[in-house]
Amino acid sequence: QVQLVESGGGLVQPGGSLTLSCAASGSILDYYTIAWFRQAPGKEREGVACISRRDSTTYYTDSVKGRFTISSDNATNPVYLQMNSRTPQDTGVYHCAAGLTLATWYMPIEYDDWGQGTQVTVSS
Repeated sequence: QVQLVESGGGLVQPGGSLTLSCAASGSILDYYTIAWFRQAPGKEREGVACISRRDSTTYYTDSVKGRFTISSDNATNPVYLQMNSRTPQDTGVYHCAAGLTLATWYMPIEYDDWGQGTQVTVSS
């Protein structure tokens, strides 16, 4: 089991930038992927980005490509989600999760371990 703690959320104006951090502890070496999900009020949890711990390959949902960047310095350091050119549609609670598969990284059901989430609000 792995413990995940997100931080860095807050209020940002449209067009602004924000960087989230996901710190992992516990049996992190047992997991292949770290992913970021977000959930807006009244909507399903959506996969935003994923990074492979083996080779740092990254994956993004179409709506954030070119605006968001997921990164990690190495296998044990925090995983970051840099978010640029924010829009109100990016508002939601952002969670990180540790998983075992890349093929379906965007599906919440693939993940057993989740952080508590951090609120991100994009508003003027």
